[in-house]
Amino acid sequence: MKILHLGDLHLGKSLGDFDLIKDQKYILDEILDLAQKEKVNGVLIAGDVYDKSIPSEAATGLLDYFLNELSARGIKTFMISGNHDSDDRLNYGSTLFESNGIYISAIYDGTLHKYVLKDGEEEADIYLLPFVKASQVRHYFPDAKIENYEDAVKVILENAKIDESRCNILVAHQFVAGKGEDPFLGGSESAGTQSVGLVEKIGYDLFDMFDYVALGHIHSPQRVGRDEVRYSGSPLKYSLSEVNNEKSVPIITIGKKGDISIELIPLKPMRDLRHIRGKMEDLLRSDHVEEPEDFIYVTLTDEDMINDVMGIFQQTYPNTVKIDYDNSHTKQVEQVDISQIAQNRSFADLIGDFYRLMYNCEINDEEMDVMRMVAREAGVLDEAD
Repeated sequence: MKILHLGDLHLGKSLGDFDLIKDQKYILDEILDLAQKEKVNGVLIAGDVYDKSIPSEAATGLLDYFLNELSARGIKTFMISGNHDSDDRLNYGSTLFESNGIYISAIYDGTLHKYVLKDGEEEADIYLLPFVKASQVRHYFPDAKIENYEDAVKVILENAKIDESRCNILVAHQFVAGKGEDPFLGGSESAGTQSVGLVEKIGYDLFDMFDYVALGHIHSPQRVGRDEVRYSGSPLKYSLSEVNNEKSVPIITIGKKGDISIELIPLKPMRDLRHIRGKMEDLLRSDHVEEPEDFIYVTLTDEDMINDVMGIFQQTYPNTVKIDYDNSHTKQVEQVDISQIAQNRSFADLIGDFYRLMYNCEINDEEMDVMRMVAREAGVLDEAD
């Protein structure tokens, strides 16, 4: 029996000003071909199916296409919600979908729902745990001691009556960490000591009764604690922090109880995301230009600011997402003590200093008037100033 693990599709996401729907359809078609070639029995989708809680028409249409294609190939789908998803929207029509082999758990209702996947004599129990908060779990277990996310998930599992003699697979969307070691983060999630993307950390050993744990929430593909507890990662690079990720999908082969093997199949996007760095003249030389249709982040080391730099780059790299500078001026700005900079300084002094740091010249009266107007509109400067 074979299962393919996906997560963090983020359908409808944009990269800067660029719509990724065509790129997402391309990678989903690649995954469909792979699923058929590998003869997988089921696909696990571990949350953050959509990028926004109110997805676009194009995003919902793409999910509809993907699920229909899986169903047409006789591949069962097991899908949960993530913290980016709207529970109600993802759950809509779930009862009807089950007749076509599409199983969705988007709203925690006090039960860890189980489905049995069969292939001949082989069977696996697949449990679907949608993204949950501690407050949701307290509602169903008011007498349990639930102070954080780990307590909440522990209570859910303790009340699930899992038969550990069977092959058990969990699909979950939480921030799961190893002992003394956090996952490598990629994507839009920001990390704190105990949380990522406002989702609190839970230990991987909570899932010891499961033969495989299909995780979503972290965009970088990786194992957590043991090989069988794994983030598939997002199928595409969605931020500069993912530029060095090698995107892949895990295919899990299941034999007898405890007999699990995992193969990571690389994914090749329609357009890669790359980070290039150097002087503009060098970066745009014809012998340096590679794969011009890729999404490009640029860091320029030129000392002088360049007028219409985005327009210039997009003539060669039409999908340039962002341009920043790393030079002596930006280094000076980084070294400024922000806590002291505004003490006993006028607005004109502060703006004048900033302008000199960035442009190596004085700001003129007309430009200063524009800055005052913007500051007043933003509410950081009184009308009298």
